Amino acid sequence: MRAITVLPGTAGSGRLDEVPEPALDEGALLVRTLALGVCGTDREILAAEYGTAPPGAQRLILGHESLGVIEQAPPGCGFAIGEHVVGIVRRPDPVPCACCASGEWDMCRNGAYTERGIKERHGFGAERFRLEPEFAVKVDKRLGLAAVLLEPASVVAKAWMHADAIAQRARCAAPRRLLVTGAGPVGLLAALLGVQRGLELHVFNRSASPSKVELTQMLGGRYHGGDIAEVLAQVQPDIVMECTGAVPVIAALLGHAAPNGIVCLLGVTATGRMAELDLGQINRNIVLENQVVFGSVNANRAHYEAAGDALAAADRNFLDRLITRRVPLARWSEALENRPDDIKVVVDFTLQ
Repeated sequence: MRAITVLPGTAGSGRLDEVPEPALDEGALLVRTLALGVCGTDREILAAEYGTAPPGAQRLILGHESLGVIEQAPPGCGFAIGEHVVGIVRRPDPVPCACCASGEWDMCRNGAYTERGIKERHGFGAERFRLEPEFAVKVDKRLGLAAVLLEPASVVAKAWMHADAIAQRARCAAPRRLLVTGAGPVGLLAALLGVQRGLELHVFNRSASPSKVELTQMLGGRYHGGDIAEVLAQVQPDIVMECTGAVPVIAALLGHAAPNGIVCLLGVTATGRMAELDLGQINRNIVLENQVVFGSVNANRAHYEAAGDALAAADRNFLDRLITRRVPLARWSEALENRPDDIKVVVDFTLQ
């Protein structure tokens, strides 16, 4: 079968390979791939910034945003042939730490976890893959190709579950205004889940992409460009979902949410990016305004299930428009190109 593989640590080593069928010990469910979402993580692995092949293997099958249809399922496993599923990315460490032992492997404390398509486990970028039933998530067939958004939506769902818990500390005043910085797939999914919570939506993005403006408006939100400091002063957000990873944006956000405000950092920044900050003022604002700043990454089963509920409740037209480009497996490398109008790009295994 064909698979997208990479030699971790070697830039430009990605290629379409013939590889053996997945072994039964990788999971009782045999899944035929329908689509594979790509993101910055895949680009970074292909650029040799990180990534680790499974023990005993030289090359890593790429891909962690999956969607497939079950072709084999043992009796009594909770899944049936023909059902659509998404694979959970992270696996708990074998020790395990207290978090992994309780099913919260997204909060692993010792770093010994593994991840499909990223760290010591083959990914989903092959014509077929196997899944353990406990790491498979059933998705509604009616979502179609949009179900490939489940993995990034699970990361957003985790961020929102943590923000919801933090917001409960100020029982006198519920959050009202949401600012999302960045209008890529994670940002727009964060906006979707915020609107589903009844929040007034504002989206900041440095470029005024017509499609991103329209998608923000479909959610009933207001799209902002220009100076992030001016946007913050105007909006005074109760919750900020920061999805750019851009140092100037992050620097402007710290200490500038509304009183009791919450800032969640979802974008990952490369090291070595510097900014001049008045840490005294930032600390003063955060302390005196009872603000919270936290980071969030990855997801466990509860987050995948919450994301599935959010996608099922969303406007299907909105979800479909998040996927701006589909490429066949034979031209997989085109999916990794950054094009001006891209939001979410997928490798569509149903295309020839």
